[in-house]
Amino acid sequence: MSGPVPPSPTGPPSEIDKLRRRVEALTGKRDEAEARLRTLLSSLLPLDDVLADTRRRAGALHENLSAREATSVAVALSEQIAAAHVMLRSEFARHDVSPMEGLGRPVDTAEMRVVGTQAHPSAPHGTVLKETVTGFRLGASTLRHAQVVIAVPGSAPVPAAEATSEPAAPEAPPAGGGRAQPRRTTRAQRQFPRKPSAGRRRRSRRT
Repeated sequence: MSGPVPPSPTGPPSEIDKLRRRVEALTGKRDEAEARLRTLLSSLLPLDDVLADTRRRAGALHENLSAREATSVAVALSEQIAAAHVMLRSEFARHDVSPMEGLGRPVDTAEMRVVGTQAHPSAPHGTVLKETVTGFRLGASTLRHAQVVIAVPGSAPVPAAEATSEPAAPEAPPAGGGRAQPRRTTRAQRQFPRKPSAGRRRRSRRT
């Protein structure tokens, strides 16, 4: 009759066991990252189809089209570009990528890079007036910083059309403070009509 089986000795894991567990964890993370990348790339394939068709339609604008056909192609291009942008933003949202909304907010230097300033009569100093590059977040972290133009105290810039239209300068008064005399014109400049009777009188005198 055999006796009881002695229990296997237990103790702390060896260095080989630790290394094996670490390799298994890294392999699992790699497989998960590859699966997410494959899913992302597969979801972008329909976007490539839309952009390829948009490129084909844009090439058609250089052909000999009538005005009506060119307008139809331009409208289709605008609709396809908008649809492609919506598709891209939807895929971003599925992967927890979201655009930053900075317009009208105080500048946040943790997420934004100031690339310019603009005088504004009422907006508080440091308010975001324009986004030259949209920023994006990946979850709670910053994926790409936004590039913004912020407000600074001052009056609003004058449009270029108004800045160039200056009123004509008045004529300088004559030296000595006298009244300005009207400009004299010659008879040729006045171009007065010639009286027909004058010609007849001259011809009658010669005869």
